[in-house]
Amino acid sequence: MARLSPYPLELRKRAVRMVAEVRPEYDTEWSAMKAVAAKLGIGTTETLRKWVRQDQIDNGARPGVTTDESAQVKALKKEVAELRRANEILKAASAFFAAELDRPHLRS
Repeated sequence: MARLSPYPLELRKRAVRMVAEVRPEYDTEWSAMKAVAAKLGIGTTETLRKWVRQDQIDNGARPGVTTDESAQVKALKKEVAELRRANEILKAASAFFAAELDRPHLRS
């Protein structure tokens, strides 16, 4: 299970907005990210870079799997796992009851 981010969603959104706002003031996008990460106390610049890239994907500016699509795939995988477990239980139950039907019964 993925661990929760120590950074609140609002901080992440604010950091992404700040990178877009201050980008023209820096030579590279990385240097803008580095400055914003330092200003907001974000552990590493790479963390902020991932947030920016994911935001670009979510807004259609970059190809990739959106946050919504990723959540949907995760939910579907969970559902498939639950259905497989239920199917195994049903198979075991049907085998048990089939064995009971095949067993000779004594009539009194």
